[in-house]
Amino acid sequence: MTRMPHKLISVVVAGLLSAAGGLALAQSGPSDAQIAGIVVAANGVDVDAGKLAEQMASDKSVKAFATQMVADHTGVNQQAGALVKKLQIAPEDSDVSKGLRKGGDENIAKLKQLKGKDFDKAYVDHEIVYHQAVLDALDKTLIANAKNAELKDLLVKVRPAFVAHLEHARHIQASLK
Repeated sequence: MTRMPHKLISVVVAGLLSAAGGLALAQSGPSDAQIAGIVVAANGVDVDAGKLAEQMASDKSVKAFATQMVADHTGVNQQAGALVKKLQIAPEDSDVSKGLRKGGDENIAKLKQLKGKDFDKAYVDHEIVYHQAVLDALDKTLIANAKNAELKDLLVKVRPAFVAHLEHARHIQASLK
């Protein structure tokens, strides 16, 4: 089986953690508008990967997981969209959100080159790294820097879903070996 290239994993982690960490080091951290932009980008990246996996995965559990990722992350983006509309906050691009989209595009390009079990393994491996990186960003940067209580509450509320996704992906990863 082909393993997910280390470079691709590095891009995902660097795009999320380095930029998020850089924002955290700034005196005021990311603004609520930037946090909203990061949330939308992070969920969009996972929706795109999930849609591809729904089409290309060969393992039934991987396809089912991909369908769940599309549904769950679309739902989070709908919640975030409704909240930012209510709060009259326009999601703002930042280095983090741009890096997430770039890394997502690179992941899709790599995944499109794979088939069968190689695709399944690479998709699930990426989901593990990606969800861990998102959890780290939530815990170390996003929740701590959200100024609006409702935005902070949304981030706290969706965190357990990211934990569940990570554990589910790990379970699938073990079954694919």
